[in-house]
Amino acid sequence: MAPNEDRSMFTVFASLTAVMAFLIAAVGIVVVVNDDPSTSTVATAAPVTVTLTEFAVAPAIITAPAGGSLNVVNGGSMAHNLVVVDQGLGTSDLVGGQSELLSLGNLSPGEYTVICDIPGHEAAGMVATLVVTEAGADAGELAVGADAGGTADAAHGGSAEIDFAAMDKAMIDGANEYLDAFAEFGTGVPTEGRGNELLRPEAGPDGVKEITLEASLIDWEVEPGKWVKGWAYNGMIPGPSIRIEPNDTVRVTLINNTPLGQDIHWHGITAPFPMDGVAPITQPMVEPGETFTYEFTTPDHHELGMYHPHNGGAHTIVNGMYGQFQIGDVPLPAGRTISGRTIPADLQVDRHIPMVLNDAGTIGLSLNGKSFPATDPIAMAAGETLMVTYHNEGLSCHPMHLHRVPQLVIEKDSWPLDQPYWADTVNICPGERYTVLIMPEAEDAGIWAYHCHILTHAETEEGLKYMVTVLVVTDPNATEA
Repeated sequence: MAPNEDRSMFTVFASLTAVMAFLIAAVGIVVVVNDDPSTSTVATAAPVTVTLTEFAVAPAIITAPAGGSLNVVNGGSMAHNLVVVDQGLGTSDLVGGQSELLSLGNLSPGEYTVICDIPGHEAAGMVATLVVTEAGADAGELAVGADAGGTADAAHGGSAEIDFAAMDKAMIDGANEYLDAFAEFGTGVPTEGRGNELLRPEAGPDGVKEITLEASLIDWEVEPGKWVKGWAYNGMIPGPSIRIEPNDTVRVTLINNTPLGQDIHWHGITAPFPMDGVAPITQPMVEPGETFTYEFTTPDHHELGMYHPHNGGAHTIVNGMYGQFQIGDVPLPAGRTISGRTIPADLQVDRHIPMVLNDAGTIGLSLNGKSFPATDPIAMAAGETLMVTYHNEGLSCHPMHLHRVPQLVIEKDSWPLDQPYWADTVNICPGERYTVLIMPEAEDAGIWAYHCHILTHAETEEGLKYMVTVLVVTDPNATEA
């Protein structure tokens, strides 16, 4: 046999061996060898599938026999893992679409807590209960076919554990509750606390604009009845939206009333090195109970960034410490024709909204610190111009999709675009800012869904959820029937 033929045969044998090993792992074949060399038995214990998404572990109660295994599948877009708390068992970090077999080893029958232990994911909802039964119990009995209650077999596009009629009802009830709250209160379903309060500092006797930002821990209602421990500036999440002008001298006093050392980084804002806010590189750490003053002169042109801690950001930022920092007006593409649509030469912005995107920490999947149905609908009249600046302070990218009404993207990370463009979905990744104009016309009147288009960020089996709001467009010239 020629050398290359020998290698080829070896490669085929090795490949078949690897495939056989994979199949054994995949179907959970366990070979039991007894004392009689003439006989052996093969027992099949099918792995129990567990799916990880943003931010949930499904099913919420996982049942598997002692000595069994879990087929852990990442059905989300972010990296996740599954860890059995305090038992030294867990998967590696899995990217979206990846799976891994987790052997339950010598876990005794009983109940255990399983989580995703990537920072912030457990607090965002990735926790479940693992029930280990006596060896030989048939966990497969939990997965049965369709019945009259509205469930469906997994082989027919559903899951036996999902009641689709209940899903429909939850969607209808949740949407109606949201719209009823808007009609009555002009908001989403009422919760305590609102962020993004506009802060326009006045110049003091020395011409310097003074700002005080107090960092503290607060109780924050993310959605109706769901209170979390948030980290905040001036008692709100997001922190105050700060607006100053080019060539202003600004003096910001940080008061640290948290248990963690603090600093403030002016993300996307031109500031001198000692004021960049990266302790201990550019400044001393602002220890608990201490203060620090930042002072710098803004550039002679527009910038639009955000402010947040740099120290401990993986904990503090996702838990609420962030805010918009704007210098001057965003340049507008007035009078230009973009993809066949002419922008009015006298274009004026009627309202500017920061929209802070988050997906982790205690706040979790949210818009401006609130999760649907607590997110506020955005109301405007046809013919008006709304400016929205997206700020991604989370851990993953979020494609923000607005139904019917296009978004004109005019600025990215403080840089006005030479070629603005229209889009119905704008993808914002961590640390990025995009500014868009929304200019509905009379034929756009209606209530339009506005949400992150990662589907698990906008909907669950309980209906609409998390990163969802609506744009309500009215026609001021319409007459009631």
